[in-house]
Amino acid sequence: MFVGVLFIGCSVKKPIVSKSAIIIFKTPNMKFYDKGFVYKYENYIHLQIFNVGNIVLDLKIYKDEICRSSLECINSKEFNEKYLDIRYENDFLYKLFSKENIYHKDKKNNILIKVKYE
Repeated sequence: MFVGVLFIGCSVKKPIVSKSAIIIFKTPNMKFYDKGFVYKYENYIHLQIFNVGNIVLDLKIYKDEICRSSLECINSKEFNEKYLDIRYENDFLYKLFSKENIYHKDKKNNILIKVKYE
């Protein structure tokens, strides 16, 4: 006869880096300029932008996909086609938000992404 104990639990991963910032995310299809947070985890970056205390943009940025509000995920290539430009590398957004100083201005495609940490 076997008697055992099974422990099941959840662990919440803590970010490696957590910073508040003023975030500008302006593309032809997205326009945000508000206070937010950038959380850097081992395998993804979590971007949250707030307006009057409400989340207006919630993205989890992985190398190969972007998840919006944790419900809708699309691959990075499709995200680039829809919100940035088809010629951007698939992991462009992940690489950009992995940097310490985030500033990207693309006049040709009318894209500005800037993060000023507080």
